Amino acid sequence: MAQQKTILRALAGEQLPTPPIWMMRQAGRYLPEYKATRAQAGDFLSLCYNPELAAEVTLQPIRRYGFDAAILFADILLLPQALGADLWFVTGEGPRLSTITTTDELAQLKPLDAIHDTLNPIYETVKILSRELPAETTLIGFAGAPWTVATYMIAGQGTPDQGPAHALKSENRAVFEGILDRITEGTIAYLSKQIEAGAECVKLFDSWAGSLQGDDFMNYSIKPMQQITAALKEKHPGIPIIAFPRGAGPRYAGVHAATGADCVAVDDGVDAAWVAEHVQKDGCVQGNLKSSHMVTGGDALVSETRRICDALSGGPHIFNLGHGITPDADPENVKLMIDTVRGS
Repeated sequence: MAQQKTILRALAGEQLPTPPIWMMRQAGRYLPEYKATRAQAGDFLSLCYNPELAAEVTLQPIRRYGFDAAILFADILLLPQALGADLWFVTGEGPRLSTITTTDELAQLKPLDAIHDTLNPIYETVKILSRELPAETTLIGFAGAPWTVATYMIAGQGTPDQGPAHALKSENRAVFEGILDRITEGTIAYLSKQIEAGAECVKLFDSWAGSLQGDDFMNYSIKPMQQITAALKEKHPGIPIIAFPRGAGPRYAGVHAATGADCVAVDDGVDAAWVAEHVQKDGCVQGNLKSSHMVTGGDALVSETRRICDALSGGPHIFNLGHGITPDADPENVKLMIDTVRGS
């Protein structure tokens, strides 16, 4: 029964004696089996677009650790590619995109109904996972939030301060907002198809939300996530949504109400006791162990994991890291974290 899944129970607001657990980037380069499958695929994008292999790497951490949720293996930049941007990956450096910074370039993006031609393999991955995951494991779909995706589309790559996107926002707000609008409507369509294919919950990753200041945070991080959440809940009543405006700091307070999300994921820049008082009072929270503990391990990992669980034990909580696990993490430390959370 779906309502017996611990992640879905927490998302519905239930306070559980042991928090369910999954981990951002749980399918990743810290696992030898992931590296072997990625080598078989040839490169990162080929892995994303091969449903059998993408499903395989999604299942690997479930087999190894028994996480309570699996998150679809894909990338936030597949949507811009589906909209018509060129996308490639430079080994050791990360993604590169053709840039969108002018009215003409914005106008050349593909119409909304054309995105599924590119994204159909992702929906196929979701269907495979829906069949193959253990009955107790929740399947999470995801997309990048519009602001974060826009920062890559405008700069053509990741940047330390999202400077090019901030500059376009100042210099040509009409084009900037046009890009955000195209990403927002594309994200609604993309996540809706993931849900139709079997995703039981979806998460919006706004990895660079923290660099938005003043009204921009509400206008360009929170409001697009609210639009997506409202549209998905209208199309798919009851679908739980997790919002992650990373770097929000004290602005995490009120994000449940402002976005309409069922759960707010928090990073490790805020203290779990503060989260309990200011964020968890409004609903489920997810987080927020510092990912460096997956590298260093030891007593510090155990004590910090226990501290977070204790601090957030008074309400609905999904245990996770504050950001994605890094390639240099030790798989044994992941097991130690899970055993600590589950009290074994």
